[in-house]
Amino acid sequence: MATQLSPEAHARLSAELEDLVIRGRVEIAKRIEEARLLGDLKENGEYHAAKEEQGKIELRVRQLKGMLDDVAIIETGSAGDTVQVGATVTIDFGDSDTERYFVGSIEEQPEGAEIVSPDAPLGMALIGRAVGDDVTYEVKGTKLTVKLVGIE
Repeated sequence: MATQLSPEAHARLSAELEDLVIRGRVEIAKRIEEARLLGDLKENGEYHAAKEEQGKIELRVRQLKGMLDDVAIIETGSAGDTVQVGATVTIDFGDSDTERYFVGSIEEQPEGAEIVSPDAPLGMALIGRAVGDDVTYEVKGTKLTVKLVGIE
């Protein structure tokens, strides 16, 4: 299934990918070469640190390419009266124990809200629901019901 991103998140992630491919790979290659010149690679901490950083860069490049190769750009403007991808919701789990969730990709997580994927059972159950609705979803064979108390 396609990763759903706002136009802003798509632009930010595309820029990050470009920066990693163009600048990041070149800088890490220079660091590795400089560390190689220091001598014995078995005991060369700078070399091993640079190689570890190179692995992290390549992992993030693969992650971003995979995400951006299969992406659906969504408009996340005003959530309106019902929950849409990109909305932040407040859910009452009972006894007025409320939590805020962002329905979307972790790449767009707003501060102060947990993430719920639109493909997760709770995310799917929330889409299209309105404030005041009881929302039932199933996790590991157990049906759970929560109350939707806010949409941002």
